[in-house]
Amino acid sequence: MSRSFLDHYEDQIKANLITPDPAQAAMAKALNRLEQDLSGYSPAAQNLWSKLLKRGPASPVPKGLYLWGGVGRGKTMLMDLFYDYIRFAPKTRCHFNEFMATAHKEIAQARKTHEGDPIPHVASGLANTAKLICFDEFYVTDITDAMLLGRLFTTLFEEGVVIVATSNCPIHELYKEGLNRQLFLPFIHLFQDQMISHEIISETDHRHRRLFGKEHYYTPLGEESDQAVCRIWLTVTGKAEGKPAKIIVNGRTLMVPEQAAGAARFKFSDLCAAALGRDDYLALAARYHTLFIDDIPKMQSQHRNEARRFITLIDTLYDQGIRLIATAEAEPNELYQAGDNKNLFHRTQSRLTEMRHAAHLSEPIMHKNQASAL
Repeated sequence: MSRSFLDHYEDQIKANLITPDPAQAAMAKALNRLEQDLSGYSPAAQNLWSKLLKRGPASPVPKGLYLWGGVGRGKTMLMDLFYDYIRFAPKTRCHFNEFMATAHKEIAQARKTHEGDPIPHVASGLANTAKLICFDEFYVTDITDAMLLGRLFTTLFEEGVVIVATSNCPIHELYKEGLNRQLFLPFIHLFQDQMISHEIISETDHRHRRLFGKEHYYTPLGEESDQAVCRIWLTVTGKAEGKPAKIIVNGRTLMVPEQAAGAARFKFSDLCAAALGRDDYLALAARYHTLFIDDIPKMQSQHRNEARRFITLIDTLYDQGIRLIATAEAEPNELYQAGDNKNLFHRTQSRLTEMRHAAHLSEPIMHKNQASAL
């Protein structure tokens, strides 16, 4: 008897590589059903049938799977386990934001070289490279993305592409209260028709459990603090180093120096010396459950702009329930002693003090969709 993805998942539990969790087991069964559907699906035959007879697919295209729920429930871990195991080709796995950045770039190029609407042309090209696309962190905060998705995914589905996606919100809440959302509703209906939605309902935040009891704020700066934070990074992400990424915020590009498994790592200067604001910080909060910020300095009156951005950053992370791991030159109450923002900084000091201890994570933190704020 041939082995299945569910067998593989249970092997991981027996090897103590995965902690048993009923909600994850239900999600593994949903992925197992998709594996069975894909085993009888031939993209090559479907494409040939469509081209020769112009009648649509030779066999039904399997519906995709939309996996959603709170942070730390194992969505990304199980999707990656599925992606690495399944013997279906061609396939690709990417972060949704990175996919959209690539799509925007190719559409801009196609406008210069292709007559007519470039979007179906680009989507068809993407479909030729992968018939199974696994998206991590499917969310919509940018109006440009929102207006593009319907036309882009219509072609992807027509070309027989099967989608697996993880998200923190149900399909009907994507781009919730976003600008001109009524124009986005056709995509919602399309996605609901083409995808099977599966909510992972669990009381256990596995990332919360791994972080619980650990210090989250390290001072003074130096090798000891750096090593402590690197150990936490490895605990949270399972990787010694992440990869860079780009986030499109209101048409601008926000560079992420390092990201992995829902966590991102920056230097203080990346986030507070650059001309960033609340929209940028909300975009980070929509995408990542944990932010690592290195080298927070002491700030004086001449650093009022950096201090103001830092206040906004901490307020945003705190309000959105984002975990903060930081290295700093001094204790929170010593970071800013003078300047226009001194009174405002008292709240930041208090929040940093709360966020540094396990008490900040004493209750599971549910990640909030920030589409309504952008």
